Amino acid sequence: MHPTTDNRPSLLLAMGPGVAERLLTEDHRARLAGLTRTDPHLVGHDLTAPTPEVAAALAEAELLLTCWGATPLTAEVLGRAPRLKAVVHAAGSVKHHITDACWDRGIRVTSAAAANALPVAEYTLAAILLAGKQVLRSAQRYAALRTDQAWLTESAGWGNYRRTVGIVGASRIGRRVLDLLRPFDLRVLLYDPYVTAPPPGVELVGLDELCARSTVVSVHAPQLPATHRMIGAAQLAAMPDGATLINTARGSLVDEDALLPHLRSGRLHAILDVTDPELPPPDSPLYDLPNVLLTPHVAGSLGNELHRMADQALEEVARYGRGEPFAEEVRASDLQRSA
Repeated sequence: MHPTTDNRPSLLLAMGPGVAERLLTEDHRARLAGLTRTDPHLVGHDLTAPTPEVAAALAEAELLLTCWGATPLTAEVLGRAPRLKAVVHAAGSVKHHITDACWDRGIRVTSAAAANALPVAEYTLAAILLAGKQVLRSAQRYAALRTDQAWLTESAGWGNYRRTVGIVGASRIGRRVLDLLRPFDLRVLLYDPYVTAPPPGVELVGLDELCARSTVVSVHAPQLPATHRMIGAAQLAAMPDGATLINTARGSLVDEDALLPHLRSGRLHAILDVTDPELPPPDSPLYDLPNVLLTPHVAGSLGNELHRMADQALEEVARYGRGEPFAEEVRASDLQRSA
């Protein structure tokens, strides 16, 4: 008898402490063990100073399965991984750990950004519809009054029938939001300088016009030098009285110094899942303003939604093992226009 050859690729998990435990179920680990030559419980938290066990696995690894907290793959780290050919990222953006050294070496990269886009788009859809119904305001009024109220009279300007919603950025998430808005009777505007043919039923306009016409503005542009504080004083001043700004992208896209006077006066409302800085200081008025819904960056995958990203990542590992192209490959040129 001749010994059989195990042609499965060798893989190492590389992510921050505690992430693998939340990302992977035991079924995921079992599937990973079947697809690759790996210890599905061994995780490299710091590839710049790996333990002997992790160092040995890194030296043999053809694939890295990464997620949040992954070590940046510098030339020094890649020097410890001479056989590495691909990185499968079980999360969204790869900008935090994929370096020029990866592209220079021809390492292929794929991401679960598509899986992570769905919960952000779902959060945004909920925020848009709740903003149209003035749910935050009415809930606060109801709690304060605790009595019958002429809600039909008070709500004369509320509702989602033919309300105008502006989407800033036809990113992966922005496009998912546009898809989710399709069944609703809304007027939808889009601003994106790279789009020339918007989806059916969507009107392509300039940013200032979008802000001036929309009662809800939702931000989905990538964080780039060109988009820093793109929602600034002029855009905020153009928004109609009572309009709502939703930001689930990056805090730096909105000029919060310019936004705060509009929020303090009550002229505008905001639903902010991201801020700049990421954690507002303890004395930030955003925590207390009654017309602000501030959430701690929960729009993206969390809880069991992480398992959707794991499912997509393992599908990419399977495709690699079969010699097929990645379904969601990331290229260096993509990062010039993506988050």
